Amino acid sequence: MSKMSFPKGITNLISIICYSFFLTIINTSCSAQTTSQKVVEIDAQEVTYRNQKFDVVKIDLRKTPVQFFWKNKNGKLIRSLENLKKESESDGKELLFGMNAGMYQLNRNPQGLYIENGKTVKSLDTLQDGYGNFYLQPNGVFYLKNDSTGVLPSTLFSKKNIQPTWATQSGPMLLINEKVHPIFKEGSTNLNIRNGVGVISKHEIVFVISHKEVNLFDFAMLFKEELNCKNALYLDGFVSRAYIPQLNRKDLDGNFGVMIGIFKTP
Repeated sequence: MSKMSFPKGITNLISIICYSFFLTIINTSCSAQTTSQKVVEIDAQEVTYRNQKFDVVKIDLRKTPVQFFWKNKNGKLIRSLENLKKESESDGKELLFGMNAGMYQLNRNPQGLYIENGKTVKSLDTLQDGYGNFYLQPNGVFYLKNDSTGVLPSTLFSKKNIQPTWATQSGPMLLINEKVHPIFKEGSTNLNIRNGVGVISKHEIVFVISHKEVNLFDFAMLFKEELNCKNALYLDGFVSRAYIPQLNRKDLDGNFGVMIGIFKTP
């Protein structure tokens, strides 16, 4: 059988096409590998501070997106971490972390500012002399915008044009520029289960919940001395719950307003 031959120009063209096809395969393979390596990361630890135990979840927003939830897609209140877990599973997602995210009214509406996916659902509460922890001035706002975050006193937040993607208002502030809220007293006997959020850097946050009752001074000092936060916000007290399967903590009860969720998607 005679060997087939092509003119030189056609041979060069075939070589170019084959080389381009080879590069496409390589690039596709590399792209798929890069995508598969973009894994949501949860850094969860049990921390002991002043002879008290806390569950701490550290998040780098450049790797791990955080979202807020209040109602489901049908407009029904989600209310509990169990329901949030079920909602995520119905959408093909796995709940990696969940926590209640701020104080709420009897009807489970947010007590103060609530922004969900860029939409302001509830406006900033500027009342200065109300009753309860929420109104221990200064209270504050925890917000997320792209891969950046912050916790600010509400009065300062109102003066800035931040336009966050997600935000929740609660109170009181725990840390303000590395200083403990001035009303907190060391040795206070006002004890409760407590949860809160602190900002380590522009991209890093920590969520914390205590194992047992703790006073606000010790809780704030944990964020300052142990977790190196600049600002931190109290989220809630005895109602606080968290879902942290990495630490074998699965508080699926509760009846909340807004919640925080982190998910793994297929």
